Amino acid sequence: MLDILKGRGVNGANGEKVGLGSIRKPVIGLALGGGAARGFAHIGIMRTLLANGIVPDVVVGTSIGAVVGGLHAAGRLDTLEEWGRSLQGMRNILSYLDIRLDGSGLLGGEKLATRLEEAIGHILIEDLPIKFASVATEVRTGHEIWLTRGRVVDAMRASYALPGIFSPVLIGDRWLVDGALVNPVPVSAARALGAEIVIAANLSSDIFTHSTTIYSHGAMPAPVRAVPEETTTAKRRFPRLFSAEKTMKREFFGSAGRPGISSVMVDAFNIMQDRITRARLAGDPPDLLITPRVGQFGWFDFHRSEDLIALGTRAAERALDSIQEAIHVLAPAPEGAAPKSLE
Repeated sequence: MLDILKGRGVNGANGEKVGLGSIRKPVIGLALGGGAARGFAHIGIMRTLLANGIVPDVVVGTSIGAVVGGLHAAGRLDTLEEWGRSLQGMRNILSYLDIRLDGSGLLGGEKLATRLEEAIGHILIEDLPIKFASVATEVRTGHEIWLTRGRVVDAMRASYALPGIFSPVLIGDRWLVDGALVNPVPVSAARALGAEIVIAANLSSDIFTHSTTIYSHGAMPAPVRAVPEETTTAKRRFPRLFSAEKTMKREFFGSAGRPGISSVMVDAFNIMQDRITRARLAGDPPDLLITPRVGQFGWFDFHRSEDLIALGTRAAERALDSIQEAIHVLAPAPEGAAPKSLE
């Protein structure tokens, strides 16, 4: 790099002298964070970067970030976008939830895994045209695992296996779960794989904003609610209006007055992920951070993909000037050349 700055040129891959007009493009890395359905914003970010000539050489993802990153690396991102746009509502999403009570998660995850396999097949990470890694967490040790070999589908599935919701995934001799437990926005992994400029996408920046401490709080008086007689009579007369599976799904999502199993676990995971993300980004900040405002979307709002993609697009557009500037600083124009436009 110093040789370039001093105007001497550098040696090329075969030892030949490369002039200043052929300055090497910096290695760009993309770190995609977790966030379930909010991950559709990653598609808008990716499309915007590519449309403006910012092509990542390294892609690393956690959870849904691993899914979007892996599909992009395999050239199958259109499949995910088409699937998201085909979902018409919560009913379609429920059809992918294979609830089970005999495993180590509420959902088996087989239906989602089958969908991914249909999209990407048995492609290996080693055969991808760009560097890709998926971040997962080992259950018993808490080790941060970077999956850089093997089937792309398995790496994705391990990275999004939210504990308690999805069953852990066995890869090699390790049981793996969601990588957001240890590295929600994997900037460090992108750097380790050779990225000189790391662009990170954080999907949880506006979920809690600045959480605080409630110093004094106690029990609230419980309101007395009268139950209409006809309601209790109907309950006694029709005790089983739903099948066991539908009842489980209702309990899974909860009701207006009471959180379900999934919402409690997801909210707890959101809080934990928010704290870990702040700590990790403070210790190893990316060169550019893209933060789409998707906090109002739930983890299971996959049917709102169009809105999420649009928010990702807008967030990336706001960051374009800063990204282009960072690239120009690392790889400046030759002396005497006209200044490069940031447009």
